[in-house]
Amino acid sequence: MRTISFLIHLFLSLILILGFVKPDPDPLQDYCVANTNTPQTFFYNGVPCINPSLATPSNFVTTALSIPGNTKGNPFGFNVTLANVKNLPGLNTLGLTMARVDIAGNGLVPPHSHPRASEVTILLKGSLLVGFVDTSNRLFTQQLRSGDSFVFPKGLIHFLFNLDSQNAALCVSGLSSQNPGAQIVSLATFTSKPAIPDDVLKKGFQITAQDVLKIRRNLGG
Repeated sequence: MRTISFLIHLFLSLILILGFVKPDPDPLQDYCVANTNTPQTFFYNGVPCINPSLATPSNFVTTALSIPGNTKGNPFGFNVTLANVKNLPGLNTLGLTMARVDIAGNGLVPPHSHPRASEVTILLKGSLLVGFVDTSNRLFTQQLRSGDSFVFPKGLIHFLFNLDSQNAALCVSGLSSQNPGAQIVSLATFTSKPAIPDDVLKKGFQITAQDVLKIRRNLGG
């Protein structure tokens, strides 16, 4: 009986704990317009608010996503423009980030993850192959055409590849966190500072020391 009682209490405790697990804290007021003019001297989840009486409509609008991104400066051929509290301070505490993603012909947003957010992507122009891998290594892929949407679950590795070799693709993404984070798998693995030991990479990827050196060089590590 004691074992059953313990398991019941443990189960109820886990339910209670999971009930408090959320991507971002809930706001405690109508809005908390980010104070982007004052240097941040202490750090916590979110950004300090301005006096609500000083809020204006301009705090809730941005033109950042209307400007095409430069894909030529990126070796993978993509550019991400974010709408976040830096250029849209009214997003503060709302648990949202938006992104414009420009992908050149045959460009790739390489396998990456967002540790703190799920993502929904809407393709506005072009043709994309998108996909994610779940924790059982099952791959979910789909070819998107203009107007299609696809969702990437929180924390899972995913990619976007422009199938058109001539024309650029454009999509807009929404992420369920004010600070979703982004970690490109190849860059995190081969260009970390300090570097992951070669023996770890050789064994982990079943490659040679020459392969490690070549990949690092190709990625700018």
